[in-house]
Amino acid sequence: MAATIPAPAETAVATKTNYITALKEALFDEMAANPNLICQGEDIGLLGGAFGVTEGLQKQFGDERVIDTPISEAAIIGTSVGMALGGKTVMAEIQFIDFISCGFDQIVNNMATYCYRTAGEVNLPIVVRGPAGGYGGGALYHSQMNEAWFCHSPGLKVVCPSTPYDAKGLLKTCLRDGNPVIFFEIKELYRRAEIAEVLPTDDFTVPLGKASIRRDGKDITLISYGQNIYHCLLAAGKLQQEHGISAEVIDLRSLVPLDEDAIFKSLAKTSRVVVVNEAPMTCGFAGEVVARIATKGFDLLDAPPARVTRLDTPVPWVKPLELHVLPSVEKIIQQALATVRY
Repeated sequence: MAATIPAPAETAVATKTNYITALKEALFDEMAANPNLICQGEDIGLLGGAFGVTEGLQKQFGDERVIDTPISEAAIIGTSVGMALGGKTVMAEIQFIDFISCGFDQIVNNMATYCYRTAGEVNLPIVVRGPAGGYGGGALYHSQMNEAWFCHSPGLKVVCPSTPYDAKGLLKTCLRDGNPVIFFEIKELYRRAEIAEVLPTDDFTVPLGKASIRRDGKDITLISYGQNIYHCLLAAGKLQQEHGISAEVIDLRSLVPLDEDAIFKSLAKTSRVVVVNEAPMTCGFAGEVVARIATKGFDLLDAPPARVTRLDTPVPWVKPLELHVLPSVEKIIQQALATVRY
């Protein structure tokens, strides 16, 4: 009988991880590594969260560490502060980031100030995370980007990842940081297949206060974070193809602390900048970035720093109106052209 020649082994294909799975992996890893980590929020246990970020977490670690709470953001944040004072690290989920306003007092007057009030003796290791952003037809109560509220509150760190790698690495960093962090997740990116990527199998983190250069360029700098990074990248591609303009794209990732060095290093090359964010223009974080550029980097500029933001209005439900008020690829292109031609 002739010997059978074994078939060649198939080449293993690395599995790509989407944004929501990256977050889930970070939570499972940190829960396993830190027995003092508690997770709590509305429906995060039995249901696994409204979007599935905490799916399977309660089954793995039990209902004393993964706690389904009443529908009260004030209670979620207030008890998180108490747990942190008792020596726990806490991940508190807000089911939609819009409703974080119900726990606003507990965040800005208690959580944010505790380290200052105790002269640095007591830190509160709390990460408040939740889904944010528009473009999904969620209308005015489920489309907000309210990050500027918390950037304005000394004592809080504020983070907004745009990729699966950053989502996992930044969440791990924040859960280990020892200070209160507001962690904005972009729900429209949760399951977007085209941004899935192969993640390292070894443990890794992403540092706070370190921006990422998503695209190199020499004519203009586009600065953003979260979902608008992808609008900037598409705009940069069209600017190059249709107008011969080379745009550099900076993903801030971390708003507080902010990587000013990356911004000014880019401006030293391009001398022009457009800052894009999904929140309203008035008192939005894009305005803070523009102000710092105008104050500290004025000599680097050959044109006024510009912004592309949401209009100063709630987000409508009707799709054409929603797209009208939010930043878009075309709006970024038009502002970039105006800035380059100034």
